[in-house]
Amino acid sequence: MLGDTDHLHDECGVFGIWAPGRDVARLTYFGLHALQHRGQESAGISVGDGNTVLTRKDLGLVTEVFSDADLTAMPGRVAIGHVRYGTSGAKSWEAAQPHMSVIDRTILALAHNGTLVNSDALRAELVKLGVPFRSNTDSEVAAALIGYFTKQTGHLRDGIASTMRMVEGGYAMALARENALYAFRDPHGIRPLVLGSLGDGEWVVASESCALDIVGAAFVREVAPGEIIRINDEGLISVQALDPAPYAACIFEHVYFSRPDTVVNGRSIYSVRYDMGRELAREAPVDADLVIGVPDSGMPPAEGFAHELGIPFGEGLIKNRYVARTFIQPTQELRELGVRLKLNALADNVRGKRVVMVDDSIVRGTTMRQIVSMIREAGATEVHVRINSPEVKWPCFYGIDTDTQDQLISAVKSVDEVCEHVGADSLAFLSIEGLVAVLPPTSYCAACFTGEYPVEIPESFSAGKFLDGFAPSNLCRASRASQMRIEEFTQKVIHSDSKNVYRTKD
Repeated sequence: MLGDTDHLHDECGVFGIWAPGRDVARLTYFGLHALQHRGQESAGISVGDGNTVLTRKDLGLVTEVFSDADLTAMPGRVAIGHVRYGTSGAKSWEAAQPHMSVIDRTILALAHNGTLVNSDALRAELVKLGVPFRSNTDSEVAAALIGYFTKQTGHLRDGIASTMRMVEGGYAMALARENALYAFRDPHGIRPLVLGSLGDGEWVVASESCALDIVGAAFVREVAPGEIIRINDEGLISVQALDPAPYAACIFEHVYFSRPDTVVNGRSIYSVRYDMGRELAREAPVDADLVIGVPDSGMPPAEGFAHELGIPFGEGLIKNRYVARTFIQPTQELRELGVRLKLNALADNVRGKRVVMVDDSIVRGTTMRQIVSMIREAGATEVHVRINSPEVKWPCFYGIDTDTQDQLISAVKSVDEVCEHVGADSLAFLSIEGLVAVLPPTSYCAACFTGEYPVEIPESFSAGKFLDGFAPSNLCRASRASQMRIEEFTQKVIHSDSKNVYRTKD
């Protein structure tokens, strides 16, 4: 799915490593390379050397932000890294991660993937309590809250546990101090986070398993929803900070975000997308001469679609892989034809043929319209569009960049109307039942398709995001703790309910 204004963006990717004696900065650099697809706005690495934490971050791709000299100047025992595509906060150096904070003389660095839906209220309270902010990101709110509660409890892990009780949303975070690595995840498991082993007491955490592969780590397991992992010289310690809520892994990780070589529940994302294409062919067959996919995420389902119907599979669109970022502002004419900067039709393959074009989703419809036009101009006699996911009708609030609902074409147009808008001969989407049937058996957040949100969305956060007549369904109410004021939580929970925080020396 391509085009700067017509596809969904995941907020970011996180990576963390505990490996004393190794070049943790370079290993983190390689890990971020594997996660670059999750965010291209900024990149950052923080390294703890036993005495302090050093951070290098900036706007740009991983290869643009870090030089060999930068990495050489960051020796250490522990490191975390981050690539960002922002859904919360402006595009600025301050919004780049890891976020730095200080607790007395202890420096912390935090990398966050996801969105906290109650961050605005928490920020306002922290400001009243005298906590300063340098950006408007929810990640900085999390870092500030961890610092505040760590001062209240006297232990960093208690500060993290208390913060997890107060925040609502989808999140996966890695945190580094000078001599330890922490990893923790929201109680629904909305955003992904996995644990890998390098052997000999060396550990890695990452948003996807492909980042474990690149550094030679063996996959161990997912970080459990509501779990806090701490890794230091004493080894790996796990505590269940929150009771797991109903599991709700982001379904769009399978559809689009994750790399094809990432493995989830024992299956590669490639194989799952291939099966999506097969199911789509069973649900919406078409008589055609050639099946093509929109690079990159549309290729595996296109292969599956072609296999199921016995139609030849081939390339019809060539992707230019060197235009991820540009500082050159195109003319209005080029802006209107912006998709041509990234894709070009392979006329020799599509000319004179009835073509099925498979893609992962249609969000606003502008990019799909340009691609269909491009295929027709290359000589295709028919263009049939097949989408290996259901219609995106609802905005996401848990770490995916979606606009207001009125910008989602399937929320305002029928399938036939969308088909007419994009100029296709026919259009079909994979059903939600068909999608779930081919996914690894677990529970998913499919709110972008169904409007059923696993975490309650505050009205202040969702105001103006929904069309009239659309009533979202909140499947779980916000926790009692998250509805307290920070000072009330401190008095009633931290100071009087010691059984609900973990008093383990950090």
